[in-house]
Amino acid sequence: MEEDKKYWIWFSLIKGLGNKRKKKLLEIYKNPKQIYYLKRSKLLKINGIGNQTVDNILDENVKKDVNKHVSYMLKNNIDIIPIVDKSYPQLLKEIYDPPVSLYIKGNKDILNNNGIAIIGCRQASEYGKKAAKYFGYNLSKMNINIISGLAKGVDSYSHIGNCYAILEKLCSKKGIYQHESQENICGKPIAVIGSGLDIVYPKENKELEKKIINLGGCIISEYPVGTKPNKINFPARNRIISGISKGVVVIEAKEKSGTLITVDFALEQGRDIYVVPGNINSVNSVGTNNLIKQGAKLITSYNEIDI
Repeated sequence: MEEDKKYWIWFSLIKGLGNKRKKKLLEIYKNPKQIYYLKRSKLLKINGIGNQTVDNILDENVKKDVNKHVSYMLKNNIDIIPIVDKSYPQLLKEIYDPPVSLYIKGNKDILNNNGIAIIGCRQASEYGKKAAKYFGYNLSKMNINIISGLAKGVDSYSHIGNCYAILEKLCSKKGIYQHESQENICGKPIAVIGSGLDIVYPKENKELEKKIINLGGCIISEYPVGTKPNKINFPARNRIISGISKGVVVIEAKEKSGTLITVDFALEQGRDIYVVPGNINSVNSVGTNNLIKQGAKLITSYNEIDI
């Protein structure tokens, strides 16, 4: 691992230092390596950086932890992509609060390709599951990445549809699956998670995660290894899902659904919102049907999505 990346890992481990203050520090000092060697007196002169934050920046225990993280990441094929790296998603740089770095497992070369987010209810109905697979499958065949959160329900089934399209193309080309023949045959799955990349959540998606990586997709997170999937992480995760997407497809959402948080981020970021209409008698359709009433584009076919 490149020496500079170790400093970016250290930067991500500092407690109580949000993206806005990290960006402020980077505007002054350009990279984490310079910040790493700053003295207390210099740090205290920075507007908005108080004693507690300085203590966190200078914490020797955090600096010692970096080598453990590097060792684990190398053994498990996890990388870190700083915001200054050419692989970092350009669309994500444009949002209000982009992460200063992303951890990634899998293919980083796809992060700047066209992508659509497919999001929806965790307790998806059979209709919702079929719709998610349908859109994931057909949009990926148009060489569009399928972006979601690896949650139960709609997220998982959109990735399953994407993976099926890739396997189908591989089998038709070679008769058998060959890893090296993946490029440019389909859009790839990108899963954005709310924990460290050492944790699969939910656990039942362990095989799906492996499949995503093996088929040329990737799993990304702004959180360092060891971060548990705490509830507070998921709203922040949602801004990345919409942030790296050209548009968002919503399939089933309850009236007060976490899915609608992603929609709010997408609207703030200027992304197009596409909604699959649902059964008026289903609680899973209240949120989606309300979005249609509010002006989101109703779609019943993948051909109606314009990116």
